[in-house]
Order: sequence, then C-alpha cells, then structure tokens
Amino acid sequence: MRWGDMDAYGHINNVQIVRILEEARIAAFGPPQGAGLPGTEPLVPLFNEIPEGTLALVVEHKIRYVRTLEYRNVPALVQLWIGAVKGASFDIHYLVQDPVTREDCVRATSHLAFVNEATGRVLRLTPEQKERLAPYTRVHPVP
Repeated sequence: MRWGDMDAYGHINNVQIVRILEEARIAAFGPPQGAGLPGTEPLVPLFNEIPEGTLALVVEHKIRYVRTLEYRNVPALVQLWIGAVKGASFDIHYLVQDPVTREDCVRATSHLAFVNEATGRVLRLTPEQKERLAPYTRVHPVP
C-alpha cells in the first residue's frame, strides 16, 4: 500500500484495489513480453512466456469489498489462486487481507483470456498453459 492509495476516508480507494490486484497478478504470473526490463522470475511464468503477438487480457473483474482496507505502512497481504480453467479462458481469484489484523478485506476474481493481437480472436489455452496453471487451481474459493 502506498500513501497515495488512501482516499479522503482514510482507507485504500477502490480504484487502487484494482491496481493491487494487477500488481499481485503480475508478481505471480510475470509481466507480458515487451513490458519493461527483466527482474525477478515470477512464481508461475505464464504471461511472460506467451507467444509473440499474443495479449493476456482481462475480460472481467468481480470485486467484493468485505471491509475497508485501512492504510498501513506495510504491504497488504494478497493470496492468489486459479479457479475455473476453460478452453480459452481462466479465472484468477484474490483474497486481500489487512497486513496487521489478517482480516479479509477484498475478495475478487479476474477472468482472463489470451487474444491474437493481429486478429483480435480469442486463443485456446495450450495443454502446456493448462498444465502450468493446474498446481495453483482450487475448485472452491476461500470463504
């Protein structure tokens, strides 16, 4: 959490929550190719190993604000896991917790798909991509 993420009510603004989800997603699965310079290897090199000309796009976000995430001078805790993996898309689930109290603050899901940059068509997930996601898949989200 950054000082500038706080709004006039003293908690992290909802727009910044979406940024926190994005940062957690990129930290876990890697940045898309061509984005910045190499850094540390992600836990699951998924986005940084997609073929040239393929975009990893968010199709939809669902966000439930369970309680306000108050600003603290330490990072929020974010758990990620893979939900439904379909033929051409998959879900990433998030649980954002207060870093001090460990209380649940946000439960969210991002629905993603790989898209051919030139044609705009959705691409089917390869067996290798599905295999890479499998160890991080949970059927039931955290309550």
